[in-house]
Amino acid sequence: MPTEVVDNSTESRFEILVDGKVAGFADYRLLPTKIIFTHTEVLPEHEGQGLAGKLVGHALQASADTGLRVVPSCPYVARYIERHPEFKDLVAPA
Repeated sequence: MPTEVVDNSTESRFEILVDGKVAGFADYRLLPTKIIFTHTEVLPEHEGQGLAGKLVGHALQASADTGLRVVPSCPYVARYIERHPEFKDLVAPA
């Protein structure tokens, strides 16, 4: 099952595509120096395949690559960062 993660900036969300179709997304609000992740969702037929982790890992790395600080308002993103300490330095100070 080929997957790809893309930044759909028009919809303000990262999307994970399976066979070219949206299987999940991570919504965000973009500010000048921060990205606020507000919601992550994987469609029911794609749950349990590790797609949310792949999606969020890619979104966080893309944020790091562009110098953005992260506000993990989405509980899934917050838990992902807790489990992956390499992303903790991205979190914007409260």
